[in-house]
Amino acid sequence: MSREALLENVTALLADAGFLTSERCAVRPRGFDLAARSGEDLLLVKVLGNVDAFDAATGGEMRRLGRYLSGTPLVVGLRTRDEDLKPGVVYFRHGVPAIHPDTLYDLLLEGVPPLIYAAPGGLYVNIDGDLVADERRDRGWSLGRLAEELGVSRRTVAKYEDGMNASVEVAVKLEDVFDEPFSDPVSVMDGAEEVRDGEPDPDEPEPSADPETERVHAVLSAAGFVVHPTERAPFDTVGEEDAGAEFTLLSTQASLTRAGEKRAKLMASIGRVTHTRAVFFTDDDADRESVDGTAVVGRSELSDDPERLRDLIRERSDEPQEA
Repeated sequence: MSREALLENVTALLADAGFLTSERCAVRPRGFDLAARSGEDLLLVKVLGNVDAFDAATGGEMRRLGRYLSGTPLVVGLRTRDEDLKPGVVYFRHGVPAIHPDTLYDLLLEGVPPLIYAAPGGLYVNIDGDLVADERRDRGWSLGRLAEELGVSRRTVAKYEDGMNASVEVAVKLEDVFDEPFSDPVSVMDGAEEVRDGEPDPDEPEPSADPETERVHAVLSAAGFVVHPTERAPFDTVGEEDAGAEFTLLSTQASLTRAGEKRAKLMASIGRVTHTRAVFFTDDDADRESVDGTAVVGRSELSDDPERLRDLIRERSDEPQEA
């Protein structure tokens, strides 16, 4: 299956599951392919045939954007270089969960979350250690007796009961021994943080040294936004809410050419899904105030009056939706 066909299938799947989806990110750079929301669940989705093509820089960018926008970065793909992704298993690439489309279907349309995740050494499951301990004590079994049944050491059983996760093989043996499941679902919609590998939080990119960009960032900061530069998004910054700001902002700075208009329209679409406002700072004195819901602010309209800037953005951009 081509990547384009896979992207179409994932977009249709999200729509069938009741998600509002943004336009596809057809402009470069693009760290993610689309944003999707259902209620309070926001996904930033990257679709790849081979998930090994997902590099560290893109992973860091998507994780930062997820933090700024209160969303979950997610890779949907079919295979690695060595094998096909298994349905029902959560993989990780640079700290971002990666799943097969069938796993996404089961999660969103069937309400069946994955139970298995891949980590160095094999496939694992979350074990409810308290439940294991309760069942063992109810039977009057010692740690050693359960260890014999599972074919592991007494110390390993103690670790399971203290919260250590288990291999799939051990989880199956536990179910056979006690005739009930002990596995907890992997929370994909929360980024699978409870089983995510130990990737450090990604650092922010260095701010631009361009004088005009620095000026825009300074004005946004004065208007009450914490300005986060981006590297692989169709917008240059995320202006996160701070005291005095009333909304989260997606912004970029460029000439309002045909390509600029295309970017502004995409930003508006992403803003409607992420519940943010979008603003296009142009180095020209533009003859229009908005593009498809993205506010347009010309160079001459930048001032040292923070309230004036917020008023312009409020008047010219689409209002963020309620979560």
